[in-house]
Amino acid sequence: MSALIKSFWQRNRWMRVVLPLGGVLVLAILLYTLFRSETSEALYAEVKGGVFEVQIVVQGELETLNSVEINGPTEQMRSRNFKINDITIKDLVPEGTIVDSGDYVGALDKGALSTQLKALADEVEKAQQQLLKAQLDTTLSMSELRVNLLNLAYEKTEREIVLEQSKFEPPATIRQAELNLEKTERSLRQAQENYRLKSLQARTSVREAQLNLDKVLRQQAELNGILERFTIYAPQHGMVIYSKEWSGKKRKVGSTISPWDATVATLPDLSVMVSKTYVNEIDVSKVKVGQTVVVGVDAFPDRHYQGVVSEIANVGEQIQGSDAKVFEVMVRVQEQDSILRPSMTTSNAILVLRRDSTLFCPLECLYTNDSLSYVCLASGVRQEVKTGASNDQDIEILEGVKQGDKLYLSAPAGVESFSWSLLPKHP
Repeated sequence: MSALIKSFWQRNRWMRVVLPLGGVLVLAILLYTLFRSETSEALYAEVKGGVFEVQIVVQGELETLNSVEINGPTEQMRSRNFKINDITIKDLVPEGTIVDSGDYVGALDKGALSTQLKALADEVEKAQQQLLKAQLDTTLSMSELRVNLLNLAYEKTEREIVLEQSKFEPPATIRQAELNLEKTERSLRQAQENYRLKSLQARTSVREAQLNLDKVLRQQAELNGILERFTIYAPQHGMVIYSKEWSGKKRKVGSTISPWDATVATLPDLSVMVSKTYVNEIDVSKVKVGQTVVVGVDAFPDRHYQGVVSEIANVGEQIQGSDAKVFEVMVRVQEQDSILRPSMTTSNAILVLRRDSTLFCPLECLYTNDSLSYVCLASGVRQEVKTGASNDQDIEILEGVKQGDKLYLSAPAGVESFSWSLLPKHP
């Protein structure tokens, strides 16, 4: 019997090809049937009822509501006595360092003022020499004047004695003695006046030299005071967070500060955090102060916090490298967590609309024909609907369907043959 079967199998080689192909074909038909049934189920969606929410999701960055600035020598850098422009940050403690009041934070490069400091030292030395010269000149000149006054005083006394002794002499001799005495008295009075004027002039010269010295000494002390402030200390306890420049980049070693922007770092108050975000001008009209926000932290995807919109900018601004205009929106985080730190990126879901009880369906179920909005019912009807708000996935249906209706997720074949069901016209 087996030999007979073997002989039959050898004579009919085509069966060895057909039978396996037949098995594959049967399997393909079964898979197609299963896939078709699953696909047909996926083509429908039901109209749901219940809570419907519309959120605007935007990225943000955590900041503290309150913070204390750690500045370089702001007011001193604006001094009219010195030309101080950009000062380089030479050293900074690592960001996130906890410091107490008076702790070292960083240092600025003093090299920018070294030339001015040396020039001031030279001016101080020059002013000291000028003062010394004025004092010596005054001492010498006044000494000579005092000797001259003393000599004239002696001469006057001598003239008086001569006049006294000539009272028994001829009148001509007496007259000559009187003239000599008058001449000496005039010279003495003139010398006394010169001494007074020279003394006043000398005091003025010394005073000017002293004032000039005091001026350059004050400038030197001011510059040394500025240089002392080039070593930066913390004004209070807190965590050091690097300040941002106008470009948005954080300051670091090698960055520069100016007299008009001298903030090196901040000590934030971590008890109150806000997320600074930007909303597109198209959506900003939907955002209101007081709306609730779910704040997610990118660094900790499993953590979410309750927030509230606390501030909306009145004026929009341009995004760098884009034509889009955005408005700054501040979201206050209403919970505290030790893991929250400034500069962490956040995902902010702003709840702009909530319906506690309404009907909605997936956006894919809605079709438009000119100004007409409709859905395709599983019963083979194109139903006109009135829609409301929408979010990223669903759209609110105000009229036309009821909860549980099955809708096509995509336009079915032969949709042109579906009958129309239009909404009644309201007066």
